Amino acid sequence: MRKLVYYVGVSIDGYIAGPGGEIDFYPLGDDMAAWFTADYPETVPTHIRARLGIDAPNKHFDTLVMGRGTYQPALDIDVTSPYAHLKQYVVSTSIPEITDPGVELVPGDPVALVRRLKEEDGMDIWLCGGGKLAGSLLPEIDELIVKSYPVVAGTGVPAFSGEFRPTLFTPVRARSFGNGATVTWYGRA
Repeated sequence: MRKLVYYVGVSIDGYIAGPGGEIDFYPLGDDMAAWFTADYPETVPTHIRARLGIDAPNKHFDTLVMGRGTYQPALDIDVTSPYAHLKQYVVSTSIPEITDPGVELVPGDPVALVRRLKEEDGMDIWLCGGGKLAGSLLPEIDELIVKSYPVVAGTGVPAFSGEFRPTLFTPVRARSFGNGATVTWYGRA
């Protein structure tokens, strides 16, 4: 069965983005960039892959689920299919329609969507964001891959938002980088 994996970058204080969706405050070192482009190339948006010369097959994910807050920055730069190399689902009740055939709008229950996707054949499913969607999908998250950056945001979009629901995960492995960031893999306890 496929897993739902929340692969996400967070600040020390638990924010995945600033209050306006900013992510440019994360210090990205060369060794970390080389790691994720080599090991998780599918997490680099299609339009950026071309600029970086990344032409690698998907290694972990062939499907992604994201909320409107994650999808909107792509729309703001006229990119309607930010991850064309993946099957893309946008969970939103505020987007009336998506005309790009490579992106499916899901106006309903994200839990039902993920449960259906888990039953299908394929690679794992990347929960791309955001915090509200992650909070609603917490019971379905099988693994966390948390890129922790050595910066305090102060406020912004939390990694999880929603109801109080303590959920245990177990650290499986970790890796550190020259910029002070660490990546920790967690499995559901």
